[in-house]
Amino acid sequence: MNNLNNKKVAILVTDGFEQSEYTEPKKAVEAEGATVHLVSIDNSPIKSWTNGNWGSEYQVDKKIVEVSASNYDSLILPGGVINPDKLRRDSKAVDFVSNFFEQKKPVSAICHGPWLLAEAGVLQGRKITSFASIKTDMINAGANWVDQEVVVDQGLTTSRTPKDLPAFCKKVIEEIAEGKHKKMAESV
Repeated sequence: MNNLNNKKVAILVTDGFEQSEYTEPKKAVEAEGATVHLVSIDNSPIKSWTNGNWGSEYQVDKKIVEVSASNYDSLILPGGVINPDKLRRDSKAVDFVSNFFEQKKPVSAICHGPWLLAEAGVLQGRKITSFASIKTDMINAGANWVDQEVVVDQGLTTSRTPKDLPAFCKKVIEEIAEGKHKKMAESV
């Protein structure tokens, strides 16, 4: 069992995030002792997406303008189609993601979540996976895309779909426990 006591994790989402890609990693890292903040564009409650429909609503803990990467030990980016597409159009969200890479902190993204990584310009030369429909976007952003359950590259953890959540959550916990990665910022 890894110990994530005294670790703070940000999960960045807005309306339309895949519910299980938020709830499962959150539950997993909290079970290991981490404090988790739901960070979003504003502090209005946000709606998840599940089974092809709107899902549960969640209260935001912190607005993006109230936080910085230096406040956290790690960042998790759930997918869903709507969520990352909205976030990648928000410069503060994109800068927030970039700053985790500059500070060499673990970042995890699943499904369509890597769209934000492409927008942040942090994928050049990295081995990743994602939802298959955004494979070309990932390759165009400079990533070495592979079709695997979970991929870890210098503190960056990626997975394809909610079916990969058990493996994804396990690797997310391992990477947060390891902490900063020396080479993470070198490829940015």
